[in-house]
Amino acid sequence: MQVTETLNEGLKRGYTITVTADELAAKVDEKLVEAQPDIEMKGFRKGKVPMALLKKQFGQRLLGEAMQDAVDGAMNQHFEDSGDRPALQPEVKLTNEDWKEGDDVIVSLQYEALPKIETPDFSGISLEKLVVKADDAAVQEALENLAKNAQNFEDKDGVAEDGDQVTMDFLGKIDGEPFDGGAAEDFPLVLGSGQFIPGFEEQLAGVKAGEEKTVTVSFPEEYGAEQLAGKEATFECTIKAVKAPAETVIDDAMAAQFGAESLDALKAQITERLEAEYGQASRAVLKRGLLDALDAQVKFDLPPSLVEAESKQIAHQLWHDAQENVDPNDHSHEEIATTEESDRLAVRRVKLGLLLAEIGNQAEVQVTDQEMTQAVIAQARQYPGQEREFFEFVQKNQQMQQQLRAPIFEDKVVDHIIEQVSVTEKEVSKDDLQKAIEALEDEA
Repeated sequence: MQVTETLNEGLKRGYTITVTADELAAKVDEKLVEAQPDIEMKGFRKGKVPMALLKKQFGQRLLGEAMQDAVDGAMNQHFEDSGDRPALQPEVKLTNEDWKEGDDVIVSLQYEALPKIETPDFSGISLEKLVVKADDAAVQEALENLAKNAQNFEDKDGVAEDGDQVTMDFLGKIDGEPFDGGAAEDFPLVLGSGQFIPGFEEQLAGVKAGEEKTVTVSFPEEYGAEQLAGKEATFECTIKAVKAPAETVIDDAMAAQFGAESLDALKAQITERLEAEYGQASRAVLKRGLLDALDAQVKFDLPPSLVEAESKQIAHQLWHDAQENVDPNDHSHEEIATTEESDRLAVRRVKLGLLLAEIGNQAEVQVTDQEMTQAVIAQARQYPGQEREFFEFVQKNQQMQQQLRAPIFEDKVVDHIIEQVSVTEKEVSKDDLQKAIEALEDEA
């Protein structure tokens, strides 16, 4: 077997692999010898079929396997000897297309090698970590928002107005016949909430407790239930109570509605939650600063195929972001051309992705089974009622597993680097942190 270099330009590599006819025949014989003990054939005892007869019977069938094994073996040996790691799946092609049994096998191997990357000196990187404390004003603002969510109502003597809560029984009919899902008892509806289909709540304005009211509405053409879409319906409503919004007092009683033992305990929970949110935002700013520093400090050649693929993906995302009413998963439109912006972002992403992967590999950073399980659980929450199916899908889908593993690996590598760089803390306001986050989004 012979491997001859045909291309060596930048990261592009090309080789010709020649497997001689004798080597191929020897590979077939090797497979036959391996299988001989288990082969039975009429007129011969198991394992005693002559080699010549086996070759006649199975030689042609094994020839293709032998060719594949020989080429795969040569490729694996080449990558082991050269130390090259292909950026994408290598292109392997039989060059003597008129090949027949007895000829040498000549294969063309082409790929782009991943670059050799030197780990930078982290000690020369200085970063600033923004620190925000949850002050009394922020906690009070959060309490007031909770108070709005804990809205209480109290009986009123007057008619129902926008913002009031109407408690009612109702029965919906289409063409005089009740329909599934069109009835309820003691249903509380806040007028103006938009909870019901358009036109329903407006017709309840002015009703009183004890009154009966027939509401006539048409279901939207795009309504989710196909059997109801676009149809006119009447709802016979019996009004049981009309209640006006009552002021929610921020006290221990309100805190109990949110599972806290007291108002002070609720404030402590809010403080902890706010500072956790500030911490996540601060880390995003810190991570961007680190990536910017690494991008400026490290230089190496990038595989053009990786940059091109990434640029196409970015261009697709940028195009969808600029459109309205277009499904992000819709690929039916014509291929979207890359731009200078998508190329610029692709170069940065590929460069930093390769760099972090190399740093992580050298530091032996691993994503644990527990971390993967937590990631799958978090993702599965987006599919209520289908969690089991999602778990099974992830177990069978290597690509999905990699999509979940990649961000965990990246964050762990970033943490590994941050431990080695110089980080100084700077206390700032919530508004300053928000501006820093918005700047990240503008630069993305």
